[in-house]
Amino acid sequence: MHFHDRMMASLRFLVVAVAMLAAAPSLAVNPDEMLADPALEQRARDLSATIRCMKCQNQSIDDSDADLARDLRILLRERLVAGDSDGEVLDFLVARYGEFVLLKPRLSTANLLLWAAPVLGLLGGFFLALRYFRRREDEKEPASAELTSAEHEKLTKILDDRD
Repeated sequence: MHFHDRMMASLRFLVVAVAMLAAAPSLAVNPDEMLADPALEQRARDLSATIRCMKCQNQSIDDSDADLARDLRILLRERLVAGDSDGEVLDFLVARYGEFVLLKPRLSTANLLLWAAPVLGLLGGFFLALRYFRRREDEKEPASAELTSAEHEKLTKILDDRD
């Protein structure tokens, strides 16, 4: 194998290794936060993946390295160890931090308008466009190739006055 071929093979290996590392999930859970019970730890992981880091905003607390995310992960695990169900843990966090703490907000009457706004906006835009184009069609007068006798007389008078 020539030097150039070995370099290309090494480069390909490096690219594949970096791509695999980039694709791996990055979890910020520290070993000292993990629960001894694997089933309880899995519940904690599943829940923490649905809770927003209040500092990072678009990351779950499972992915965030922020101190607040760590505190929320610990609080979540404490609630699970205390015997709370998943729903009770989420209700506790929502009561404390508001609906914003959930990465996927719940469908409720309080936020129904937020869920319906995109659909209502599209329907409203469709009906406004439909109304606009219908009105434009109604305003168009049919073009007549023939002049009426009154128009013919008026045109003749205008042309005669110019001379």
